[in-house]
Amino acid sequence: MSPKETDMDPEKSLEEDLQMETLKWLKKAEELYCQISGDEHFLDNVSAYIRDSHYFLEKKDLIRAFEAVIWAWAWMEIGLEKEMLKQRE
Repeated sequence: MSPKETDMDPEKSLEEDLQMETLKWLKKAEELYCQISGDEHFLDNVSAYIRDSHYFLEKKDLIRAFEAVIWAWAWMEIGLEKEMLKQRE
């Protein structure tokens, strides 16, 4: 085993993975948010969850940051599926 492998902290790796996934999905959520219109209630909730995700990332609360971006994505998917939101082309 190389020294690098023995020095790896599994907890640190998990944190880095969670942060990378959160940032990846946050970017995708923001891109989709910019392309949708419709029900203001849905849009307000999506926007709030996106802001929450940024806030929690700043506080290094990665679990809540990831959870918030997943909620933002869920609101958008539900809104599009129920035709309360529509995607601009």
